Amino acid sequence: MLNFRQVNLDFHTSEKIENIGQNFNKEQFQTALKKGHVNSVTLFAKCHHGWSYHPSQTNETHPNLTFDLLGAQIQAAHEIDVKTPVYISAGLDEKTARRHPEWLVRNKDESTMWAKNFTEAGYHKLCMSSQYLEVLLKQIEEVCANYDADGIFLDIAGVQPCYCQNCIAEREMLGMNPYDDKSVTEHAEMVYQRYCEKTRAAVDKYKAGLHLFHNGGHIRQGRRDLARYNTHLELESLPTGGWGYDHFPFSARYCQGLGIEYLGMTGKFHSSWGEFGGFKHPNALRYEVSLAAANGAKSSIGDQLSPNGEMDMVTYDLIGRAYSELEEKEPWLDNVSSVADIAVISPEACEGTHSTAQTTQVGASGSGVCRILLEGKYLFDIADFETELDKYKVVILPDIVRVDNDFAEKLRRFCNNGGKILATGKSAMYTDKNEFCLELGAKWLGENQYKPDYFRPFEEIAGMGDTDYVMYGSGEKICCIGVELGSRKNPYFNRTWEHFCSHQHTPCGGEYGGGGMTEGKDGIYIAWNIFDDYAETGGIHLKQMAVFALDKLLGSGKTLITSLPAQGITTLMQQENRLICHLLYVSPVKRGRDTEVIEDIIPIYNTNLKIKTDMEIRRVYLAPQNKDIEFQYKDGVVSMSVEEIECHQMIVLE
Repeated sequence: MLNFRQVNLDFHTSEKIENIGQNFNKEQFQTALKKGHVNSVTLFAKCHHGWSYHPSQTNETHPNLTFDLLGAQIQAAHEIDVKTPVYISAGLDEKTARRHPEWLVRNKDESTMWAKNFTEAGYHKLCMSSQYLEVLLKQIEEVCANYDADGIFLDIAGVQPCYCQNCIAEREMLGMNPYDDKSVTEHAEMVYQRYCEKTRAAVDKYKAGLHLFHNGGHIRQGRRDLARYNTHLELESLPTGGWGYDHFPFSARYCQGLGIEYLGMTGKFHSSWGEFGGFKHPNALRYEVSLAAANGAKSSIGDQLSPNGEMDMVTYDLIGRAYSELEEKEPWLDNVSSVADIAVISPEACEGTHSTAQTTQVGASGSGVCRILLEGKYLFDIADFETELDKYKVVILPDIVRVDNDFAEKLRRFCNNGGKILATGKSAMYTDKNEFCLELGAKWLGENQYKPDYFRPFEEIAGMGDTDYVMYGSGEKICCIGVELGSRKNPYFNRTWEHFCSHQHTPCGGEYGGGGMTEGKDGIYIAWNIFDDYAETGGIHLKQMAVFALDKLLGSGKTLITSLPAQGITTLMQQENRLICHLLYVSPVKRGRDTEVIEDIIPIYNTNLKIKTDMEIRRVYLAPQNKDIEFQYKDGVVSMSVEEIECHQMIVLE
């Protein structure tokens, strides 16, 4: 079992710095962990610079370290019952990279990764098809043999297409075209599988079954085979470090369906890893830790130890404000499963096999659908083609989810058993032909020639009037063969050097361009990439269209209804014989060029909440306060009002 309150204690330290670890003090180290309410700390055996922080026969100890820092830290942590997973930099080892440039990953143009060459400041990625893998395996074995590690964390690992001479030679030996894209990807998969199997064996040689995680910055959706090389999952997702606040909910709601224990990893930094002297506002960490809890995840907060080995007490005061709250909430957080009405087939799961290395961005369609569902207060999971759909009422196929024959049959069975589909753009069409696999009231005619064009609703849609709404997303031209809920309207012309009107795009010309939103026996189809469009433009009418379609498909079957404002987040978890509803509310603001920052937390008062359940509810209370609240239970619906939400509030229904 993972602990709830972890710190990932980075220690990437240049050989140009003197007196490494000179201020390490066992009591000060323990005091910091206690102050932070930390019960697991990931400690460094080897950093990106390539140095070990313990006496080593398989590597070189940092030249300016005079004692066994790793051993001292493990002993100090275990004395106060804090677990100690051990970090080993796998893909980056700058000392080795400079001594053996022939072991480096090469792009097709012979440039290197991450730094393009050795004139840039930065690290260079090593290839696991080179002799470097055997070096790394010996380092892993040494740590497992000599230290009481509670897990191994291998960083910068993933399926990595490579054009180094080791990879070229191996592909030629296997009869592959060494420069063919498909062969390069197939070989990269083989190399990663071999790396995973050999590192697992290296750990098991001394610590059979020990926790092992390969970190690549993102859990690749639709690749359960890759996820299962890990004993657990760590969802690296620093909102201010490039991932953004949309990434974690999208990633967590996929991982919670994999049956693998997982944690969410954020950072104490204002920006990202390696920022010395940068600190988040305490309210940001409180929210990020609460968001992990609301999505069934344990937490890890990234920090970086000073080269002198002294823990920064300001950092652990900051972490402690978040983790002291989390500690009180833990009885309601473990062994939970999500309650969801909707499954979203991940657009990422449809994009094929490619590098998993250090991906931080959610694609636009995934980000857009996640954002609309969060703002609309729908209960949803992110799914892939292997997900069992029986428990859901609606399946969303966002923008680009084309299907093969097997998945088409799975969707038809789902619909025949009462489920409904919402599809947009090219979704719900076969992978090998432009034809819908379901009865959605639409027949595909071709890609729409106009961009942008316009949508005009036929039905009454909340927030929308009887007018034409601009649609910036890519569109499909269809013929309605079901019920037409709204139409496409063409502009006068596309904007070109020869034809243009006003500042931006051409106004609506009023010409009917075919169906825009249709309904058939199996569900509703919207003829634009509305989720991609929402991620890019945030047009409110796009959300109103999606909400209208979902509410129509769900009917009276929506499990949860709340008055929580759009920026709030809600989830519903089941823990044995009780339900736990999580309500969160903060409002990130943009600071600097593109950084979202959380500072002020404004309490929300008198939030109405209705939850539909088959359980006979006898008690409703706030957790962790253990304070009963009034509720009404009628016809399977529990109704209540939550007096105050300050950042995060759990409501328990027993």
